[in-house]
Amino acid sequence: MTSVINPPRDPNTLSNYNNFLTTHTSVNFNIDFKKKTIGGKVALTLQSITDAAAKEILLDTSFLQLKDVVLDGKTPKWELLPRFEPYGSALKISLEDGVQYGKSVQLEMTTETTKECTAVQWLTPAQTRSEHPYMFTQCQAIHTRSVFPCQDTPDVKGTVQFNIESALPVIASGLATGVKDLGRSAGGATGTKLYTFEQNIPIPSYLFALASGDVAKAPIGPRSVVATGPKELKAAQWELEESTEEYIETVEKIVFPYQWTEYNVLVLPPSFPYGGMENPVYTYATPTMISGDRENVDVIAHELSHSYSGNLVSNASWEHFWLNEGWTTYLERRLQAALHGEPHRDFSAIIGWKALEDSVKLFGDSHEFTKLVVDLKGKDPDDAFSSVPYEKGYTFLSYLERQVTKEKWNEYIPHYFTTFARKSLDSYDFKANLLSFFASDTATSKVLNDVDWDSWFYTPGLPPKPLFDSSIVDDCYDLASKWETGKFDPKQEDIEGWSANQVVVFLDTVQAYAKPLDNRATQKMGSIYGFAKSQNVEVVSRYYQVALTAKDDEVYKPTAELLGNVGRMKFVRPLYRLLNEADRALAVETFEKNREFYHPICRNLIEKDLFGKGIKS
Repeated sequence: MTSVINPPRDPNTLSNYNNFLTTHTSVNFNIDFKKKTIGGKVALTLQSITDAAAKEILLDTSFLQLKDVVLDGKTPKWELLPRFEPYGSALKISLEDGVQYGKSVQLEMTTETTKECTAVQWLTPAQTRSEHPYMFTQCQAIHTRSVFPCQDTPDVKGTVQFNIESALPVIASGLATGVKDLGRSAGGATGTKLYTFEQNIPIPSYLFALASGDVAKAPIGPRSVVATGPKELKAAQWELEESTEEYIETVEKIVFPYQWTEYNVLVLPPSFPYGGMENPVYTYATPTMISGDRENVDVIAHELSHSYSGNLVSNASWEHFWLNEGWTTYLERRLQAALHGEPHRDFSAIIGWKALEDSVKLFGDSHEFTKLVVDLKGKDPDDAFSSVPYEKGYTFLSYLERQVTKEKWNEYIPHYFTTFARKSLDSYDFKANLLSFFASDTATSKVLNDVDWDSWFYTPGLPPKPLFDSSIVDDCYDLASKWETGKFDPKQEDIEGWSANQVVVFLDTVQAYAKPLDNRATQKMGSIYGFAKSQNVEVVSRYYQVALTAKDDEVYKPTAELLGNVGRMKFVRPLYRLLNEADRALAVETFEKNREFYHPICRNLIEKDLFGKGIKS
């Protein structure tokens, strides 16, 4: 029987999931590029999980046009309750007799997205550099409710059936089961087809994903393909075919066999706001990963690791987001260490520590959002998004590994993922599970009980800094210290043989110095080292940050141009903040010019960065 969840652990949902759980979702949607809507019927199977017969069902919705509601073949009394920011409008469905514990009801609704939908971005052909429009969803954290009524919480998992009509090829977060030509048009475009998919592993709502556009596919491994625009396909295939299967086989040895059958990658248009999104079966990936040097494929190592942490084992609420991202970052770095040697784990962690320092500095070292376990009651989880859950979470797990020894921790890893597979958990479940696993090991149990769990969970700011193996980056630090003197004569040979990530460490170190370089130094750095013309966005964006801090006006226009071509928040938000300090008029002009280019999530957060407010549209 389904266990009772009482009270709900997730403060960011309006649904009464302590009374009912969604066990299956079936969507029958049409993607209409002309109207820029997704609409049709969605059916939820809801199981009662309370002994007291609940008299109502509450679901999350946001900016939806709801046309019809049918419950077990009958029309119930229903209403959309007043909007409650930032969570939307609860759909209240009244039940005459309630539903007994363990029994299920079928709820079918006819719905359509609106222009205020926060989960979907509609792109013109010009934005995709093709002859066709494009759309994709980004539902994490609480945006599925703007696509269809649901229990929009990671504490609820169910299977999904996708039946999607579109004039262009469709990709979904399930295994493809067929394509049928319907012989008619949609939105004045070419003939519509029905694309069907199944996701038989229960997933939380935020992993519901759709994309449709002019995409082509190519193999990158025996159980993997890459999908992207036809013009970009060859480059994407080259970037990923060398490492994808090797990554899968390596992480399988750390945890256990991959569960989702296929691991594919969809390389999205440039406005995609994240480095990657771990949608099952098809990872969504930033095109900035395709840098022509295979230097940024660690994005795939991270998103693949999410197949275990986040997708199979999920945080119960966004207050415990570190369980998703800390564990994933940990697995990603263990994977890289297994392939390239242990120093590479700390190499990545050094870059991550700088990102953590930046996030803590941005929020303030006493801010709620710099804690490992955060309070999100009444708050938008997107506002808390930063490197903190990734890097502070990784630091905590690495600390625990050192406490129990790596050998014993390696035994715990598969136990953790086996115990919580297809389930959701919070930080207290994790703690209890870890203590239980080592309960019979007296010495290890004592060590774990001596851990200051409350300090790790609830203390804001930076955690104790680990002692990193810096062997791969010592040269980067040495070169950065020479630039700090202000009397250094650079040569191109200074960085000869360096990887892009070593350049990243060098630039991160320079940017962290208390006294910025002067603009003549940054101009010399950009030209002699070639940073100003780099095609690797990880490199060029950091160079621009160094130069913007130096008030080097030679990078103002190139920064604005980059901001019009890249929508990944990792690059966009820091560049906007620094451009705003250097030339506010240009920053505002650049944002207004590119407002529609950015995904709604990204657009809203830039609004807050530039103007101290957000626009949810």
